[in-house]
Amino acid sequence: MAAQLRQLRQRIRSVKSTAKITRAQEMIATSRIVKAQQAVAASKPYADQITQALSALVSHNVGIDHPLLQEQPADNRSAVLIITSDRGFCGAYNANVIREAESLIKALREEGREPVPYVVGNKGITWYRFRDRELAQTWHGFSDRPTFDKAEEIGRRLTEDFLKTDAEGGVGEIHVVYTEFVSMLTQQVRVTRLMPLEIEEVESSRIPPAYEFEPSAPAALDLLLPNYVESRIFHMLLQSAAAFHAAVRRAMKSATDNANELLEVYTRQMNQARQAAITQEISEIVGGADALAESGGE
Repeated sequence: MAAQLRQLRQRIRSVKSTAKITRAQEMIATSRIVKAQQAVAASKPYADQITQALSALVSHNVGIDHPLLQEQPADNRSAVLIITSDRGFCGAYNANVIREAESLIKALREEGREPVPYVVGNKGITWYRFRDRELAQTWHGFSDRPTFDKAEEIGRRLTEDFLKTDAEGGVGEIHVVYTEFVSMLTQQVRVTRLMPLEIEEVESSRIPPAYEFEPSAPAALDLLLPNYVESRIFHMLLQSAAAFHAAVRRAMKSATDNANELLEVYTRQMNQARQAAITQEISEIVGGADALAESGGE
């Protein structure tokens, strides 16, 4: 009985320590979500403005020709940029992204295309390397706090590969798999085709303004399109970071709740064991007293 009590006390101490850690992680994730949301909100005006400019340029210059706007049916390779996290403790966050990426890769193969993975985040890199998958390029170390420099690096590499032919190691289209932050409780995995570029019209009650581009519209397009691609990748990285912190918060809250429930169970078992030990001791004392009384009476 004493051994059981010691074991239960050790378990209670261990669960209390775990609950303190998970609670601290939950609070840290909560504070980081706010900063991540602010970063997403700060990047949105620039993304909206460059989208409006590109939409106006394309709409007012019908038939404009640019490699990033053209389909490349002769190129069968498809790049798949997979955005995961560098750290764990985030529930099914990375598993959901990888599952959706694998579904996309399977669909591309069924279409007769050759998927080429580009992976962001240590978790995704480890998953693919463990399975001996060949990766075109990897990036890591910034999934918690993405910077535009990293988005620019990723965007330039993808753009360069898109402009190459299959024989040169290039790709004919680029897809991105990332997690969108919807709310503190909801994060959704999204699959977006980044190139060939599909200009999304910004909802507005006004007709898009007729910008004047100097020296020319094609020259402006050469400058705007790479920046547009990089800004979209940056926005996806920020969305993924916010979703990651929300997933960490939810996972750590669940772990804390489970630890508290387990603590109640162990405390109840310890109280029952203690009560059983006390009852046994009282029974032994009473039994001894009865035996002494009987021997004295004889």
